[in-house]
Amino acid sequence: MSFTSCLAVAFGGALGSLARYMLAIAAQPISGSLPWGTILINMLGSFIIGLFGTLTLAQGRYPVSENMRLLVMVGLCGGFTTFSSFSLQTLELMRNGAMGRASINIAASVVLCVSAVAIGHFTATYFNRDMRIVQLPIEEESGPPQIS
Repeated sequence: MSFTSCLAVAFGGALGSLARYMLAIAAQPISGSLPWGTILINMLGSFIIGLFGTLTLAQGRYPVSENMRLLVMVGLCGGFTTFSSFSLQTLELMRNGAMGRASINIAASVVLCVSAVAIGHFTATYFNRDMRIVQLPIEEESGPPQIS
């Protein structure tokens, strides 16, 4: 971990947080019964991390530096996506007795965001002709399950 890497993450996080705020404001008119702004933000962030993470591998079609990957994947996507907001909004729906809407919010967020990261990944593999996603240990917080 270098000072430059820390600056890249911090700068990306600031950009992601600002983008999240602006998109959340723009989505207010459609966020009546469900927090659609949060769902859209998480879908877009999932797509970006899937696309960028695959396209910019060292062996990919558009390789970038480790610091650029940290800026986008850890900083920008980390500041932009809103799992904590999703969790709070879901709890609030539950506390208000809207269990059905809370369940829809959970299912829609998980299915749409996992789908978005897969679409981003497969879009990038089309250009890379390579199925790898991560290249740095920091990008893969948990490895494959260990079979004992």
